[in-house]
Amino acid sequence: MVGPSDGFKWFGEGFDGFPKILPDDCVQYTLYIIDADLSHFEVRAQLRKVQLAATALCKDLLKDFIWQREEFRLELKQQDGLSFLHGRTNFGDSVEDEWLVVYLLRELSKQFPRSWIRVVDSDGEFLLVEAADALPKWVNPEVAENRVWISNGRLLIIPKERQKDNAHAGGLTVEDALTFIQRGRTDLLHVPTIESEAYYRIRKYPAQIQDSLHQGLITMPRKLAYVLHEKAAYISPAVEAFYLRDPIALRPLQAPGPSKLLFPPEDFVTVSTKFTKVGFAQLKGQDFETPRAWTTFIGKAPNILSQTGYQMGMKVTCGFEMLMSDPQNVDKKPVREINLLLEDLNAGEENLPSDQDISKWESRVDDESWLDVNFEEFEKELSGKGDQNPNGKRAGFGDKTAQENLRRMVSMFEKFRDENDDEVQDPDYLDDMDNDNDSDSLDSPTSAQSEDEDNEKELDFDEDRFTSMMREMIGLPATGTTDSRLNGDSVPMSSAESDGDDEAKEIRKVMYEMEAELRDVGALSLAPPQHGKTSGEKSLPSLAASNGDAATSESSSLQEAPQDQSSSDDDGELDIDFERAKELLSQFTVT
Repeated sequence: MVGPSDGFKWFGEGFDGFPKILPDDCVQYTLYIIDADLSHFEVRAQLRKVQLAATALCKDLLKDFIWQREEFRLELKQQDGLSFLHGRTNFGDSVEDEWLVVYLLRELSKQFPRSWIRVVDSDGEFLLVEAADALPKWVNPEVAENRVWISNGRLLIIPKERQKDNAHAGGLTVEDALTFIQRGRTDLLHVPTIESEAYYRIRKYPAQIQDSLHQGLITMPRKLAYVLHEKAAYISPAVEAFYLRDPIALRPLQAPGPSKLLFPPEDFVTVSTKFTKVGFAQLKGQDFETPRAWTTFIGKAPNILSQTGYQMGMKVTCGFEMLMSDPQNVDKKPVREINLLLEDLNAGEENLPSDQDISKWESRVDDESWLDVNFEEFEKELSGKGDQNPNGKRAGFGDKTAQENLRRMVSMFEKFRDENDDEVQDPDYLDDMDNDNDSDSLDSPTSAQSEDEDNEKELDFDEDRFTSMMREMIGLPATGTTDSRLNGDSVPMSSAESDGDDEAKEIRKVMYEMEAELRDVGALSLAPPQHGKTSGEKSLPSLAASNGDAATSESSSLQEAPQDQSSSDDDGELDIDFERAKELLSQFTVT
């Protein structure tokens, strides 16, 4: 059996490289300018304008925003003579960053109506996954690739072409998709229900952008406070280094003294620090034993333990130490920039902020109640039975966005379950299942017969086939072409053909003779024996029977056939004595 082709070519088949697979927790986006009236250079000029607009949009909407891992960016690329903008963002554990990318791309498409944007992640067309409840039946993962596009703020789908001999009846290539868009934009599908479901997670943007951040007071060394004040986004790689730490990463913190540390535990200040909510939760939920270098300092200044946010400050500072000391991070942009800041401090070109300077910095403390999860309410939400307040609103269990997303998931699951239940109870659906079961049964004479009739009729006796086999066994000469049924083909013969063919008449005559002979000796009994006589009380026929006897036997057979048939119908089964049939057949010889 030949398996499905994945388009991969081995070395003997024109190897063109291994297939590229998008890593987990990554979103990839591509922007094209499609206009037949523009030259190649004009297209590149338009793409540069889109780049500038994207930079301006990020500065306007993402001021002081912190990405969990990588930021949104667009790079100008060219492939196969086609220029386009391409980008990839690793959002880590913060799924909200992925949806922020979708929002930015949608806003860019509104500014440039001739732009066409495709966005995917490791799950493929995740916008369709989000709108799965509203999709038509023909949209499935096998055909959805390269069919979903964002243009002028709208979500558009390339329809499936109905071509019998189309080699690309399933998924489209990028070239096919761009050709279709340029050829027939009016044929693209725009379904408001699909669009609203796909854009559901970005319905509250841009207000929700700042809701994904958390700010609180923590105590840290003054040098580190200076670094974070220069750029708050440095907190994300440090949190990730702390969260993913291993014994090797902890080695710099096991030094007996703080002299070798970049951020020694000294000269502490309490400042307002900004985190992503995911990063803050990762730090807050980690149990961390005080490292040796910090234990020495705490012994000299025990009052530090009572300061606000000391534990969080220790975790953040240790995260920066692990980030800066790991050789694998030398080429990372945040590490290079932090090293430049520290070099300026050591060279005396910059000074650490004083307490008076720090007092002028922004100070804000956000509520941490979103971290508190009421598991009883959580279970009720999963079951769709969340409690309601006296005001008629349902009580929450934690973060409001998480509550809404969970409730939506539960409602979609309940809708899916109800639709499946209705489908199972549908009479047409049950009839289809019965038809499938009937088609799978090869022993059933006809699909209209019931199971009881099949059980009653244990043996299906084909008289024409039996006659043909008897004729061959007794050695009668063939006067025409061989019957196809002798070769295993079960082809029924119509009554019109049998009446007009001499061979068929001869076969039928022999059939009646054989039937009469077998019935006389009890080898073929279609009715139960009567008058207390068994089939064994009849004598075997004589081989010296005359033609008149044969005719008499044929006439007797014709007269007895209706009665025997009615008996067969009443009894529902045939009684064949195979031993007597075998004994009778052994007496036939060819004279």
